Parts: sequence; C-alpha cells; structure tokens
Amino acid sequence: MVNFLNLEYFLVVAEELNFTKAAKKLFISQQSLSCHISKLENDLEVELFNRTVPLTLTPAGKSLVKNATKMLDLKKQSVKELVDIKDFKRGDLYIGISHTRGRAFLPEILPLYNEKFPSINLHLFEGNSKELDSALFRGNVDLIVGMLPFNVENVECVPLCNEEILMIVPDNILAKYFPDSYGIVKRKLEKEVDISLLKNCPFLMVNAKNSVRIVADEMFKEKQIKPNIILETESIETVLALSVKGMGITFYPKTLMNNKKLVFDENTLLGVNIYQLQYNKTHGTLAIGYQKNRYISQAAKEFINIAKKKYNAIT
Repeated sequence: MVNFLNLEYFLVVAEELNFTKAAKKLFISQQSLSCHISKLENDLEVELFNRTVPLTLTPAGKSLVKNATKMLDLKKQSVKELVDIKDFKRGDLYIGISHTRGRAFLPEILPLYNEKFPSINLHLFEGNSKELDSALFRGNVDLIVGMLPFNVENVECVPLCNEEILMIVPDNILAKYFPDSYGIVKRKLEKEVDISLLKNCPFLMVNAKNSVRIVADEMFKEKQIKPNIILETESIETVLALSVKGMGITFYPKTLMNNKKLVFDENTLLGVNIYQLQYNKTHGTLAIGYQKNRYISQAAKEFINIAKKKYNAIT
C-alpha cells in the first residue's frame, strides 16, 4: 500500500533532483529520505529515479509525478470535506492576496472572521497576480482576492466591488516637461486624459506580473507609446510613494488610494494630480476566486460570505 508521506517526499526529490537538497528542504536526514524513496519503489515495484549525476526521473517517475500530485490534492480535499462533515470547529483556510491589497483588505475581514471562527487556522500566501493564479491552480490556496480576470481555468468568481486604476501625475513633472504650456496641458488632462500627451514623461511602474502593470502596458500598446520607465519594482506602494514625492507618473488602484494610511497622509497629496482614465480595462472588479473542480470548504464559504457583506457585493 502506497504511503502518502512517501509520495510527498518523492515529489520534493522530483522537484529538486537532488537527495541532499530535498532532505534539507524536508528537515530530515538524507539517509531517512533515501529509505522513504526506496520503500516507495519497492511498494510500486518500479525504479523512480536514475541514480546518475545529476539525478533524473525514469519514465515511471515522470508518470508518478503527475499522478501523485493529483492523489495528494484529492487527499487534501477529502480531509477538508470530512472535517466539515464532522464539525465546523477546526480547520485551515489558505488565502492568496497581494501584499498591498492585503494591507487594505484583510484588516476589514480577518478580525470579523477570527472572532466568529477562532479555531480556523489562517494561512496567507502573498504574491503578484501571476503568482496568485498559479497558487490557485496548484491547489496551494483555497481562494484568491484580486482584480478580474483571474487567468486560471475553471474559476468561480465572486464579485465584491468596482475597482478602478487611477493615474498619479505630480505637478512638478508637468511643470518640468511642459515649461511653456503647463497650464494648457493641465486643463487638457482635467477635461480628458490622453496619455499620449505624457509619452516623454518619466514613469514609475510595478513589474510585468502585476495586474495594474498588465493593464498599463495594454494601454501604452494601444496608443503606440513606448513609455519612459525610469524605475520598476515589485512594490506598488513604492511607486506610489515615489510618485507623490514628484519622481514620476504611476498607476494605482482606487480602492487602495482611498486607504491613505497605507503610505501617506492627506498633506502629501498637495501638488499631485489624480486622474481617472478613459480606458475600459482600467475599470474592473475586485473579486474572490476559487476553483470550481475543487471542494470548497465551509471555512472558505464563511470567508466569502463575510467579505461579500463587508463590501456590499455587486451582482
């Protein structure tokens, strides 16, 4: 009979293709890990690895990687379902969310959730949009919170509220790049935002895996603009903080902008222009996503219910 622990250890070795590295990752001795893999091979009556340098998977090993992942995922879902059937007093909830979104969203939801369900263990996975999509696809999280669309197959989406990406333009940038037409350009932008006017200005951008950056890149492409990007970073808070200090133009979600405690106070906005964009994809929806083909635990359902009530979910 195949042991689940042996399967878990096998997948780590298959990922690392090195017994020493895999043993360190699992916090066990290399000898102990070798015994687990040998036991699995004996139970299945096949060799899973070619003991070469570097280590490689046999055809049987490659096949087991695919199926072991499915078996362990099914085991995880089954355990969740059995816990719900027994009693909804214990369990785990794995939530995927971006760093900045988490700072604005989670304080509104988790205190209420924890007060109502104190025995549910909460686990956060923080990453960019693509990392969150991948975590949901792999079953590493129960649900993710972010802007639609989620680029994962078979996702059920629960809308929470409207979202909008704003453009942040410091006054000093306009004065520097339009010394003879500052007033004219500013009035034009107030009347209708045309990013083509700003094509030579410096931009501060989050990296290409962030949903805000993806939308901005599409907008630049549609306008046939190659933006003057002077800085890229993982942190959307960093680009906002630098933008309000006058370093360049950036983009930022409206719901996060409303939470000014994130990175600045009211006085910091003096000399900063905040523009709404006339571009369809800058207007979207903040939502929760979970996979349709996976068991959705009671813990996850209750989290969604609290979030919907808090954000007055749109239909």
